[in-house]
Amino acid sequence: MLLAIDVGNTNIVLGAFDGTKMVKSFRVATSYEKSRDEYGMMFMQLLLFNSIKVEDIEDVIISSVVPPVMYSLERAVTKYLGKKPIVVTNQLDLGLNICYENPREVGADRLVNAVAVHEKYKCDAIIIDFGTATTFCALTKNGDYLGGAICPGIKISVEALFSKTSKLPRIELTPTKTVIGRTTVSSMQSGVIHGYVGQVDYMVKLMREEMGVNAKVIATGGLSGMISEESSTIEVIEPNLTLDGLRIIYDRLKVKGND
Repeated sequence: MLLAIDVGNTNIVLGAFDGTKMVKSFRVATSYEKSRDEYGMMFMQLLLFNSIKVEDIEDVIISSVVPPVMYSLERAVTKYLGKKPIVVTNQLDLGLNICYENPREVGADRLVNAVAVHEKYKCDAIIIDFGTATTFCALTKNGDYLGGAICPGIKISVEALFSKTSKLPRIELTPTKTVIGRTTVSSMQSGVIHGYVGQVDYMVKLMREEMGVNAKVIATGGLSGMISEESSTIEVIEPNLTLDGLRIIYDRLKVKGND
């Protein structure tokens, strides 16, 4: 069994794969303060609670956009799971042609998503990941990672409204029936959600024009479902895209290791 770990700024998402099938997934808060032993015990408890034996974990693969947690995390995996994890970087042969001016600047999660989309769809694509930041990535059917755009995530935008204004409350992200809000809360919800949908659709329009093709739009991340309901451009939702990408990368590395 493979344990895939996606380390984001807000959450660490783990997926346990039996072959190509993800049998369990877990989500925990990312913490800069947790020690090797705290992460290790947390992983052990998650596996135990879900009836997965530690000895069933054959390998571990990690992608991360949070370097400060990696020292504790890698050592937790080594000590408690008994495996030296594979850490995804642009130095691995990912099957992509990274067209960034400095490939080292591309987040591992963006590359892993691109690997998954290229493997699954083999088409020109725009990948939108609704995380702490929202990222837009342009990928050609030949596996050219062209680059993309990064903007504040939805939750960051909501938190900024609350923390940087005197009278606006903290709100729940709930779609509104009308764009014109009749309360402060509904006005904020409308502005955040409909405004974000407008941003997504406009960014897709511009990226398709630059790419010169009608690229397929694939979304992932926690809020992708809510935004896709209002968006006119999002075509596919892949909730486990990053974990699937990690599994695909691992399978390729394993095949090459056996050659």
